[in-house]
Amino acid sequence: MAKSRQKTAYVCTDCGADFPRWQGQCSECSAWNTISEVRLGSATSRSSSASRSGFAGFVDAKVQTLNEIDLQAVPRFSSSFAEFDRVLGGGIVPGSAILIGGSPGAGKSTLLLQIMCKLAATMPALYVTGEESLQQVAMRAQRLQLPTDKLRMLAETSVEVICQLADQEKPKIMVIDSIQVMHLSDIQSAPGSVSQVRETAAFLTRYAKQHNVAIIMVGHVTKDGSLAGPKVLEHCIDCSVILDGESDSRYRTLRGTKNRFGAVNELGVFAMLSEGLKEVKNPSAIFLSRNEEHGCGSVVLTLWEGTRPLLVEIQALVDQSQLSNPRRVAVGAEQNRLALLLAVLHRHGGLMLGDYDVFVNVVGGVKVAETSADLAILLAIVSSFREIQVPKDMMIFGEVGLSGEIRPVPNGSERISEAAKHGFKKAIVPASNVPKSAPAGIEIHGVKNLAEALNFI
Repeated sequence: MAKSRQKTAYVCTDCGADFPRWQGQCSECSAWNTISEVRLGSATSRSSSASRSGFAGFVDAKVQTLNEIDLQAVPRFSSSFAEFDRVLGGGIVPGSAILIGGSPGAGKSTLLLQIMCKLAATMPALYVTGEESLQQVAMRAQRLQLPTDKLRMLAETSVEVICQLADQEKPKIMVIDSIQVMHLSDIQSAPGSVSQVRETAAFLTRYAKQHNVAIIMVGHVTKDGSLAGPKVLEHCIDCSVILDGESDSRYRTLRGTKNRFGAVNELGVFAMLSEGLKEVKNPSAIFLSRNEEHGCGSVVLTLWEGTRPLLVEIQALVDQSQLSNPRRVAVGAEQNRLALLLAVLHRHGGLMLGDYDVFVNVVGGVKVAETSADLAILLAIVSSFREIQVPKDMMIFGEVGLSGEIRPVPNGSERISEAAKHGFKKAIVPASNVPKSAPAGIEIHGVKNLAEALNFI
């Protein structure tokens, strides 16, 4: 018999780039001393392992034309959490691979345990834990007062063993907690390394596709909040969601960053209680929990998160600077966008803030990424600088161009309707977003440029 050859690769532990030989600096991410040697399994052992596990190839695959493909709706099943279903695009798709990440203590395992205990009552479900013992999971389920008589549990880190036992159990949904502790016997590197995470995720994804099993994998995050492991991990899975929340806050936000079966950037809001995570049906009411004393520099903005509007409060503070370089601090908003808006305010609004510190904060820990917040940020800054109170029942949105024009934003009518539902009486919006028939009880003011908006307040 021919001897099997051991293959060696050099992989960057930060970005996952492969190199034929060792070098001090990674040419992809420019990091130093992050390239390590990884021993790959031989071709002989890989092929034999694949044949034993049923992955010798897609022998039943055939070529089809587009008109021969069945266009029926993809069957989904609910996770029993409407907010989780919303982020996934309407529910869990059988045969999909879902990756959920989040910082330690965010509630990933708690949320998945609640979902699995409820789903186990209607379908076969398997929860695989590699980081905790079965006793620890059982203690958490007892503390959360969850039904524990149907959910099947397994404590294992070998992916081959997990898939063999899954063939016997035949679950419809399976949780892997977490992908960083799983390993393949053919890969010689330690669990959590770039090669192990990449190969185990690809192995589980293929298993999900071939056996029509929905697999939810838990992933760790780095200190900057991104998913740990190689970037190919996010490419091979179908959905990627992040569960985020401050350590001193009871609320958690679930945001989709990739979804092959629905829209991205959907937002789900949960509250962390003693009995586990609970859905928040009306997130706008949380982010608008304002004080009775309405001060200067506070305005309300209507965001569009995925497929629904969301009302948030934006606060600004302008103060005389004691430094040679005044500070520009944006919490929840983009830093470069703030500098751009201050330049527009100086050029087209006549307000020079070069000697002032400017602080902008989005209340509630929400991160604003869309340009519809431009007008609200500028009016909040002007309100703080001039000490003018914006009416508490006024809502503002609109994109500001470099020439001072107010540009329209998508879904303007839905944003205005959401504000009217929460009792707002006035709205400053782009002139192109003024609806033909406004909702009852709200007065809409359309503005074409920054000067009109400033004159109005």
